[in-house]
Amino acid sequence: MKYIVLLFGLMMALGTQAQDAKAQAILDKVSAKIKANKTFYVEFTATVKNSGNGTSTTETGKGWVKGEKFSATYGDNAIISNGVKTWTIVKAEKTVYETDADDDDAESMNPKKLMTIWETGFKNKYEKEETLNGEKVHVIYLYPKNAKTASYHTIILYIAKSDNELKKAVMKAKDGTVMTYTLTKFTSNPAVEDSKFVF
Repeated sequence: MKYIVLLFGLMMALGTQAQDAKAQAILDKVSAKIKANKTFYVEFTATVKNSGNGTSTTETGKGWVKGEKFSATYGDNAIISNGVKTWTIVKAEKTVYETDADDDDAESMNPKKLMTIWETGFKNKYEKEETLNGEKVHVIYLYPKNAKTASYHTIILYIAKSDNELKKAVMKAKDGTVMTYTLTKFTSNPAVEDSKFVF
């Protein structure tokens, strides 16, 4: 459950007190592009590594968003929200967790928030431009404003220079865990039936 919450908190909302004008301008463009969509669909891979215990796992996932509603899968687990309630289904535990859609944890798992994670609670810094899989990307670092309560110390974003799309994000946790999220597909405004958001 911990890594499901961390993943969707990572992916899938940066405050106005940004530290870097260049980084802020790029992130504003990404946010505007995401929010212009009435619906969108994403596919991703997520790799979680812990240097302390030597573990490494990789899962694939998908997410659908329609307004305030969302549905996402991560490995064998799923999260569904109808905009009022959110259900997290953890197959290994044979358990369903129900929360209000505006609950902080539920909100952090929303793929729309996932795709705009920088909007709340972070300082930012433009690091450099580099090439990722043959494509020019901006590399931007995020640091939690409230470092004492955050479970991670740094998030690194890789944003395509050509179309302002998030391509990869790396979260470095305080316990040595590194989670790498790679966006493999993004579709703007696909047809999404409301039944997708019914538990």
